[in-house]
Formats: sequence, structure tokens, C-alpha cells
Amino acid sequence: MKIIGIDPGTATTGFGVIEFERGHIKLLDYGCIETKAGLPPHVRLQQIAEDLEYLVKKWKPDEAAVEEIFFSKNVKTAISVAQARGVILERLSSKGVQISEYKPNEIKETVCGDGAADKKSLQKMVQLLLKLEKKPHPDDAADAIAAALCHASRIPLREAIKNQE
Repeated sequence: MKIIGIDPGTATTGFGVIEFERGHIKLLDYGCIETKAGLPPHVRLQQIAEDLEYLVKKWKPDEAAVEEIFFSKNVKTAISVAQARGVILERLSSKGVQISEYKPNEIKETVCGDGAADKKSLQKMVQLLLKLEKKPHPDDAADAIAAALCHASRIPLREAIKNQE
């Protein structure tokens, strides 16, 4: 099963693609969709949509793990991230990708064992779990990989429940 993790943002949207087979996880790709500051919001959102569509066509993920918005004191930032999330959810859904959403502290708890872990700790745990030579960079990409790992950790339980029905 291929899972794409997404850390939404208007300027930078992190992504990470993993393959989960029989309890083994392999990192296939990761990085960021970046948009230029100063462009009109609709142009930035269009770029996010097009770049995400390219990734979905390339990797053909079965499922997606999208980080939810955390409360932001900056309303303008929260609104722009919400708009980016809307585009991301629509594009994934339109391509038939099953979507699950996770709170940031839920992802950190699953990957690091601490819902309040900082970005460096999260990067280090992603590196260790996937046996990478270096920490994944930038942190938006590491957050997206962590979202995918969080989702993958729930698959065995979901399958067990489905088999009991």
C-alpha cells in the first residue's frame, strides 16, 4: 500500500510518500511544494493543486494522511493554510485517494511518543524509523513523512477490526 503524507501550507506544503507492506515501511519520495510569496492566493492554490496532482499520478497512493490545522493566533495565516488544505483534500478526493486527517500532536505522539515533541525530535525519529542516512529536510517534508508513518501505524488495527466483522 502506498501512503502520501501531507503537511499543508500556502508557501510550503510538505509531502512524503511511503510504501507499507506486511509491516515493512519504505520511503519512496519526499519534498515540498513551494509557491512564491507575492503571487495572488488563487495562483498559489492552483500551483499546489497541480503539483499535488502530479505527485498522485506519479506515485498512485492508495491512501493519504493530511495534517489538520493547529490553532493559530495569526488569523490570516490560519485562513491561507485552511485554503491550501481545502485544495489538497479536493484534489486527493477527486483522484480517488482515501483520506485520513491527523492532529499535529497525534502525529508527534505516534512517531515520537510525545505529543509536544519539537521539529528536530520529529526529524530524528523519522530518520531512525526509516533508517535514513540523514534527517529529512526541510521540516515540512519531515512532518509529512511523519503523518504517513502515523497513518501506517493504524493500518494493522484497522485490518484486524475489518476481519472481525
